[in-house]
Amino acid sequence: MRNVFLFIRRYAVFILFLILQGISLSMLFSSNRFHSTYFGMMAGEVSGDINRRANNVEEYFALRKENKKLRDQNAFLLSNVPSGQLMPDTGYKYVTDTAYVDSVKQFLQYQYLSAKVISNSVFLQQNYLTLHRGSEQGVSENMAVVGADGIIGTVVGVSKNMSLVMSLLHKQSKVIAILKKGSGLGEITWDGRDPGLLVLRKIPKTVVVKKGDEVVSSPYSDKFPPGSRIGWVDNVQQDLETNTYILKVRTAVDFSNVQHAYVVKNALREEMNEVQLKQIKE
Repeated sequence: MRNVFLFIRRYAVFILFLILQGISLSMLFSSNRFHSTYFGMMAGEVSGDINRRANNVEEYFALRKENKKLRDQNAFLLSNVPSGQLMPDTGYKYVTDTAYVDSVKQFLQYQYLSAKVISNSVFLQQNYLTLHRGSEQGVSENMAVVGADGIIGTVVGVSKNMSLVMSLLHKQSKVIAILKKGSGLGEITWDGRDPGLLVLRKIPKTVVVKKGDEVVSSPYSDKFPPGSRIGWVDNVQQDLETNTYILKVRTAVDFSNVQHAYVVKNALREEMNEVQLKQIKE
């Protein structure tokens, strides 16, 4: 024991330096989005092989549950195909160049790219997932990421074969959402507390809300397909300052057990951004 104290006394300055260096790096990566994203991408690349091997073992014990999710996903997609298509106005000539148009002249707006989750965090204030699919497989930043049960997050970083996803369980995550029954328009965020609960704000008090109401993505989103499930209302509170509701929303996705996901490409997003940018300049 005496030798231990002598060692600490002799190298006290160096030990203090290591502790302070660790604290500073932790604060840097947790508070700065750029550094956090870069660190997450590098860590994902380095630990990719290890995570994939560990996931192979987990998948073996979860095959039955995954098969059920795949069946549910197929049923969900078949039931919601119209939400991913845009019917052109018949009063005008609709011209397409490279986009595929089916026999009923419906423009296929959303393309789903399957991806495997190789790492995931849940209990941090800023949670990310790493997907084994990158720029060489068609992924780019700001694409939506969904799962069999609902919305997962947004792509914030991409390398050749990996992509980093900002989870809904992230203090900076924001999604425009509505109640599925067709009323109310608000903003989904996470308060950093319970990983099973999100917060939906700005719902007017004129809207009738009750526990169990389904919350989905807004049709005005340029990222998420309209009607994508987010969760269900778990608790209704009143915000006296803004005369609106604050709703606690139980997540549809079990973020502690996400193994597969879909990256969603909006074929019209660039065109939408061009129109909006043009309007701002005018």
